[in-house]
Amino acid sequence: MSDDVGARLRALRTLRGISQRELAKRCGVTHSSLSLIEQGKVSPSVSSLKKILDAIPMSVGDFFTMDLESGRQVFYTGDDLADVGSGDVIYKLVGADRRDRALGFMIETYPPGADTGREMITHQGEEAGVVLEGQIEITIGAESRLLGPGEAYYFETNIPHRFRNPGDTPCRLVSCATPARAF
Repeated sequence: MSDDVGARLRALRTLRGISQRELAKRCGVTHSSLSLIEQGKVSPSVSSLKKILDAIPMSVGDFFTMDLESGRQVFYTGDDLADVGSGDVIYKLVGADRRDRALGFMIETYPPGADTGREMITHQGEEAGVVLEGQIEITIGAESRLLGPGEAYYFETNIPHRFRNPGDTPCRLVSCATPARAF
């Protein structure tokens, strides 16, 4: 148990960018005591651990449940992004390997004339995005708008909606939707 607490504490402290000396100073524990705890040579009492974690700050419960080394991919290259689009529309999904993700974050590309289909789309949640290049016509319910670079949108996705590129250049945008849809 003391090895786990010490290793977790060291990983958390390092993750937060706090030196051992700084943490010791913040929580009023000697630097040597903190060092022994992190090495797994001393097991801290619950009150000492709480004192140390209060200086980070983090609760004791979060300390023991936080996944400090999930082994999950955090950074993605362009080649890592899965294309979950259909037809001419390209949806590059960030974190496609995460089946339990809470949001869908994508780079969308609409070639000239491409759209999401004649029928309007509906699903539960919210969606937001910003146009990076080109133009996109977005219809949400009875309202339509042509958006260009730097312009954005945010709407509830239970309202029927459709995206279409009426221009002669590709449109690229970044979007985020909750909850994450299974692609």
